[in-house]
Amino acid sequence: MSNQCHNPFKWRRFQADIILLCVRWYLRYSLSYRDLEEMMLERALHVDHTTIYRWVQQYAPELERRCRPHLKTTTDSWRVDETYVKVKKQWVYLYRAVDPLGNTLDFLLSPTRDGEAASRFLLKTLVASHTAEPRVLNVDKNAAYPKAFNELKAGGRLPESCELRQVKYLNNIIEQDHRFIKRLTKPGMGFFSFETAWRTLQGFEAMNMIRKGQAQGVKKGDVRGQMALVVRLFGVVA
Repeated sequence: MSNQCHNPFKWRRFQADIILLCVRWYLRYSLSYRDLEEMMLERALHVDHTTIYRWVQQYAPELERRCRPHLKTTTDSWRVDETYVKVKKQWVYLYRAVDPLGNTLDFLLSPTRDGEAASRFLLKTLVASHTAEPRVLNVDKNAAYPKAFNELKAGGRLPESCELRQVKYLNNIIEQDHRFIKRLTKPGMGFFSFETAWRTLQGFEAMNMIRKGQAQGVKKGDVRGQMALVVRLFGVVA
């Protein structure tokens, strides 16, 4: 970015490309911060693991924000489910939704698993710029979903024609997608705060969407294209 006032890397000791490399690798692969510290040493770069942690905390949510306008539109069939993430040795709930092709619609971290949390998640997904108005919501047998669905429909937030289906096997695709996110959280052995977890998960989800080919002009499996997109989103010359 030409305007230094909008340069997200201003005053950083390390070059922007090194910062983005560490952030991108942490968010894409099952690595710990100490793994990345050692990997940077191989490049003769002395970067403390706590520094990499601070980079992820700052730039992971920013990556998610910047990639949103570039996402392809998803389909009108939603697969909605929640999985578990450990924060301060307590389980919290990561609400997630994908379409039948496995494309991520949206996600939300919540300390509770109830109707209110389900409503908040569905509302967040409804206003996402890349999601189509739902024709059908596929959920499991969690009683919170019908409650949230009925309230949103009564309030005119969901289309009158939208259906709710509680058929567990239809959600196999999102359960597979959960595994990818869970695998990324394992090296860190849980999070120390809810805010830390949320900021990191925003980055995990953003890189997962890019990896799946959801960004315009970047195909699934195009690793160099995915790398170039992240660099471009931050206005860095590769």
